[in-house]
Amino acid sequence: MSQLNAIGLTQAEIDERTFISQVYLWMATALVVTAVIAALVANDIAFVVQIYSSGLIWVFFIGELALVVALGALINRLSAPVATMLFFGYAALNGVTLSIIFLAYTDASIASTFLVTAGTFGAMSVYGFFTKRDLTTIGNFLVMGLLGFVIASVVNLFLRSEAIYWITTYAGILIFVGLTAYDTQKIKRMASGGIAEGEVARKASILGALTLYLDFINLFLLLLRVMGRRR
Repeated sequence: MSQLNAIGLTQAEIDERTFISQVYLWMATALVVTAVIAALVANDIAFVVQIYSSGLIWVFFIGELALVVALGALINRLSAPVATMLFFGYAALNGVTLSIIFLAYTDASIASTFLVTAGTFGAMSVYGFFTKRDLTTIGNFLVMGLLGFVIASVVNLFLRSEAIYWITTYAGILIFVGLTAYDTQKIKRMASGGIAEGEVARKASILGALTLYLDFINLFLLLLRVMGRRR
């Protein structure tokens, strides 16, 4: 803190940088949790096959959805430790559901796709942070596009159309690339607007981390459809 003061930053700028650093730290830690859990679960092939063949996977999916809804809707009623626990609980559950990718794709293609995702996410996050352009209009358009993407994906679970599959894949990539920049700008504005210290700041940083985590994971999964090599 004193070092930042020494280079001429105001207290508001220091608070802003601290908040944003916390957001990315939470997000990165959650990604590590997801990756470790996914890799560990994937080592037990029989267990992975069982949860997918028995329908237990839907319990995990519903659990993930419940955790995200709880974090978004009840954040003001939750304590910071509980919000943090739910966030990492979601990351862990996501690791279980994503373990299947280690059985479906080669390790090399998963690694290369992760690096491409990280590079793309990083570039768009930097753009969203430094651009002077207001991304609100684009962001609203992307949110509507995301709704269409979700609806089309659900419908295609029944239609099983290869054309729809690839259209939603490439459209989804563009949507989440854009959302990364938009969400980054929103988080920066949140920080610039002043975040109270303590629990309020902690919970706000958790929500910001969840948003960016979802952008990263969805972008990774969509890119894996394109770049992944099947076993």
